[in-house]
Amino acid sequence: MDGFRVMPMKEAASLGDIFITVTGNRHVINTDHFKLMKDFAIVCNSGHFDLELDMAGLNKMTKSHKKIRTFLDQHKLESGKSVLVLGEGRLVNLAAAEGHPASVMDMSFANQALAVEYLIKNQGELENKVHVLPEEVDKNIAKLKLASMGVSIDELTPAMVEYMNSWQVGT
Repeated sequence: MDGFRVMPMKEAASLGDIFITVTGNRHVINTDHFKLMKDFAIVCNSGHFDLELDMAGLNKMTKSHKKIRTFLDQHKLESGKSVLVLGEGRLVNLAAAEGHPASVMDMSFANQALAVEYLIKNQGELENKVHVLPEEVDKNIAKLKLASMGVSIDELTPAMVEYMNSWQVGT
């Protein structure tokens, strides 16, 4: 454990300096929480569309709004405190950054393209259900990525593979 305290948001709101939501739910930070936050608390959402932060509620509570810099807005509340919002409450990794790095996207697209190739090659042989990408296709994608980066790695020996797939040796 990293030693982080877990508590209801209503308790955490007055204690935290930075709030990052990743719940996949709506309004996990709402107007009750914004009212309790420290002056210049920073909030952002990385979990679910633009619904995790109650931005409509925050906008109604906002006495004045100022764009501090690109992707950073200051909401001055009636109480005089300010709440700083990254990426307008949208998914911060997409709205306030360059999105997913190319190194991640090329792997994702390779997975999709080679999955389609696998489906075409095995048309008529697969059951009508969701399939996991076969391990050999996944490994091929990893090898292609490493090769494109000029990286080579060791091949696992049969003994290494056996050990990795066993629970009988080690701690």
